[in-house]
Amino acid sequence: MFQNLSLQTKIILLNVTIILGITIAISIILGYKEMQDTKENIGSRALEVATTVAMMPSLIKAFDDEDPSLVIQPIAEHVRSIVEAEFIVVGNVESVRYSHSDESKIGQRMIGSDNAQALVDEEYYISEAVGSLGPSMRGKAPVFNEAGEVIGVVSVGYMIEDIQLMITRNIIEVIVFSFIILLLGLTGSIFLARNIQKDTMGLEPREISALYRDREAILSSIIEGVVALDRDGRITTMNQSAEKILNLDKRSVNKHIEEVIPNVRMKEMLKIGVTTKDEEMLIGNKMLIINRTLIQDDGKVVGVVASFRDKTEVEEMLNTLSEIQQYSEGLRAQTHEYTNKLYAISGLLQLGQYEEVIDLIQEETNDHEYQMRHMLDQIQDKKVQAILLGKLGKASELKVKLHIDENSSLNELPKHMNILKIINILGNLLDNAIEEVASLPKKEVRFFITDVGNDIVIELTDSGRGIPPEDINKLFEQGYSTKGKQDRGYGLSIVKSAIDALQGSIEIHQERQGGTVFTVYLPKVVTQ
Repeated sequence: MFQNLSLQTKIILLNVTIILGITIAISIILGYKEMQDTKENIGSRALEVATTVAMMPSLIKAFDDEDPSLVIQPIAEHVRSIVEAEFIVVGNVESVRYSHSDESKIGQRMIGSDNAQALVDEEYYISEAVGSLGPSMRGKAPVFNEAGEVIGVVSVGYMIEDIQLMITRNIIEVIVFSFIILLLGLTGSIFLARNIQKDTMGLEPREISALYRDREAILSSIIEGVVALDRDGRITTMNQSAEKILNLDKRSVNKHIEEVIPNVRMKEMLKIGVTTKDEEMLIGNKMLIINRTLIQDDGKVVGVVASFRDKTEVEEMLNTLSEIQQYSEGLRAQTHEYTNKLYAISGLLQLGQYEEVIDLIQEETNDHEYQMRHMLDQIQDKKVQAILLGKLGKASELKVKLHIDENSSLNELPKHMNILKIINILGNLLDNAIEEVASLPKKEVRFFITDVGNDIVIELTDSGRGIPPEDINKLFEQGYSTKGKQDRGYGLSIVKSAIDALQGSIEIHQERQGGTVFTVYLPKVVTQ
């Protein structure tokens, strides 16, 4: 039942219970102390008055009179009215009264049997006894004559009932004060509960727990990376995909974004206050597509959430489709080329040039058979064959001689080598080489591949103009291109990313006769 109560009710009940318990405890302690103090004060007052009256010379002298009450009664009543005592009784050594608030009791013996300590032991003391007026608290003092002998006793009393009434009034004051504290505590609890409820946006703890569990599950299931920042630019939330994409871990949470991801410009979004969609950004060696959404509270920007996905994966898919398209275009180019040759053969046949027809067919057959036989015999991986077939078609269309080295040899690629990575490496390197020599007088590209040893070695040599030494280190930077054109400079960056993913390496050097040699090393066994 308690679990079903709202947070506000729980806080109010808890605070009220604590304050009420403390108030009751304090009230009991203060009440008990007040009772003790009141009785002690009344007793002390009674004893002081009794001692003062017992030492009055006129009262001591009156004990020698024939009727002492004539002098003592007025004195006692006068003092009683001043100190507001219930009674002041003065008695002789036989406890016979010389004064009393009820004059009819003068001459009678004092009641209570508590005079012995004063008359016999000559002590000053406080006692409680039941007298003629009822239970009372009394201050007792012996009366001495000039010779130092006890000649009587003075008893000053306050009724227990009056003392209890006085104590009750004092305790009621304590209770009223405690009740005021309780009301203040209740009011404070209500304000506290409302403030907490406002901070939690009206959600109950069980609802917050459910939201937290759901949020964690949702963030874990999202393929895109998600990072949330507070208004100071510190990371507050990061899902597993973000950790994987950005190569981070849980220790990055609560750190400033610039410490873990430099130049990400997310802190600027807090200042600008503008949401962005599908912005491309290079972080590390990965091209990411980032969406940023502002977190607002009462119209104020209090944070920003960024979701991002790896553009490389998207590009790999597009490259795969592009390769398929290139294969298709290569086949169309070959079809077009063979169609032209068939027209030439048809014309030669019509002209009766049979020997030339035979020579043309023989030349074409030998060249084609050599390329295909070499690929089928030496390069046994079907995926690599398909890539080379497409590039042979493209080279043929551009009148580029793409020569597959006769020493090449390749078995099936290891399973860990993703076909998309291989397409990125071979496709971009071959495309760059073919495009480089396509506009030059000498149009030759040589391709070599082997899996002898611990690595798969790919070597590509072109007859191009070469690369200036100062530009070699810039080749793999995204956006850099030796062709000086826009929308270029992505191929080799993708190649480097694919090689790194396969834990390989690439080398570049210049040929003495001109041209560039790209050598790629891909380990057949990788470490996890």
